[in-house]
Amino acid sequence: MPLRLRSLLCICACLSLTAQAEVVSDSTLRWGTPPVRVESTLQLMPAQALTRELPLQIQDEPAPLPTIDLTMPPDDLWQRVRNGFSMPNLDSPLVADRQAWYLNRPEMLKRVLDRSRRYLYYIVGELEKRGMPTELALLPIVESSYNPMAYSPARASGIWQFIPSTGKNYRLEQNWWLDERRDIIASTGAALDYLQAIYELHGDWHLALASYNWGENAVARAVVKNQAKHLPTDYASLSMPSETRYYVPKLQALKNIIAQPQLFGINLNPIPNQAYFDVVDKPANMDLSLAAKLAETPLDEFLALNPSYNRPVMPASKDSPLVLPAGKVQTFLANLQQHERQEKPLSNWHTYKLKKGEKIDAVATRFHLTPTYLKQINGITRRTRLLAGSTLLVPRKDGQTNANLHEVNLPLTPPELPKNSKKAGKKGGKKTTVKSGKYKRQIAAGAKKSGKSLPARKSPPAKKRLPAKKH
Repeated sequence: MPLRLRSLLCICACLSLTAQAEVVSDSTLRWGTPPVRVESTLQLMPAQALTRELPLQIQDEPAPLPTIDLTMPPDDLWQRVRNGFSMPNLDSPLVADRQAWYLNRPEMLKRVLDRSRRYLYYIVGELEKRGMPTELALLPIVESSYNPMAYSPARASGIWQFIPSTGKNYRLEQNWWLDERRDIIASTGAALDYLQAIYELHGDWHLALASYNWGENAVARAVVKNQAKHLPTDYASLSMPSETRYYVPKLQALKNIIAQPQLFGINLNPIPNQAYFDVVDKPANMDLSLAAKLAETPLDEFLALNPSYNRPVMPASKDSPLVLPAGKVQTFLANLQQHERQEKPLSNWHTYKLKKGEKIDAVATRFHLTPTYLKQINGITRRTRLLAGSTLLVPRKDGQTNANLHEVNLPLTPPELPKNSKKAGKKGGKKTTVKSGKYKRQIAAGAKKSGKSLPARKSPPAKKRLPAKKH
């Protein structure tokens, strides 16, 4: 049989099969009933014409999937946070419950997220340096609503809510002049140190977070209890207080919302992926109001970046630098140089020793203050015993007093003054030891109190407790 004829017969057979396939595909495909045979009349064409009419078709490759280039920093800080999510997800009805709770309070959520703008860039950077999950940058929302002045009934303070004993254990200074539990830089370093330690203790981020809320001792006991009963020892399987039971679901709910805000109808305002603040050393003791003025920064913004100071004057210390808005450091230094050339004082406050038989009301009148305000500035409560030789902070007679001079981040529970300035009290307490396999951790509730700069002043812990601010 000639080659051309055989080729034409093969092509006819293929076209016939194609026609039958089309009929079958267009039918309703009743299985068990054979398809109807279709007769087709074809007009044969020369092989060369077929070659021209039926060219070889090459399909294009599908479009590549969109990718995220992690080597290029995103413009939005929230995207940077999402890129660093690495904690295992928690799937629980409690997560949906807390998710609904946040979504039903959009104004509150917006206010908290806007407040985080000052601190988020720094915290995310510190987490990335340590290789820690960036979900932890959302933990201050759970702890304090990102309010550095938040204070709890357990005397926990700052955005990371350190209690006094744990703060001391992680070298956060707490004295008459300042409380570093409220310091953004110092408290963030301490919080990440603590979280790393309890993660290494348990090897599980959910258990580490439970320990951060409940205490590693309590979590270790719960784990041992389940082990004795041959029960699972993951977070969801442990018996724990209601507050701790909801703790990780709160963080997971926030993570879900930040990960996909459009899915929940949330308009998440972008945050520039750049530093919000910078630091500079204080040259000497300096008034808070004067520092804000030299930095050309509103006082409330300055206090939000420097929330650790208890008094209207900041003691000079390299361990506690001045935090200024980004771009204001050079402005501050230039204005400071001009201020010093004019030989103006950096502080309008000085110390005054109470004389024998002298009353606080008389001192207040002498320095043109109300007794209430003088007591507030010096942390004097009803339990404070003022004796001869007690040191008070008062305005300089030659100082230029104004309303802003007196605006400070006064502690919610002011520490009481010591009986005299020669000796400092000591705080003692129980020690709790945690044992889990080869790990052993010890949290000391007591430590020596130390003063810092200015007059050597040390005080016993506050005893009065105020209601906690709602998260």
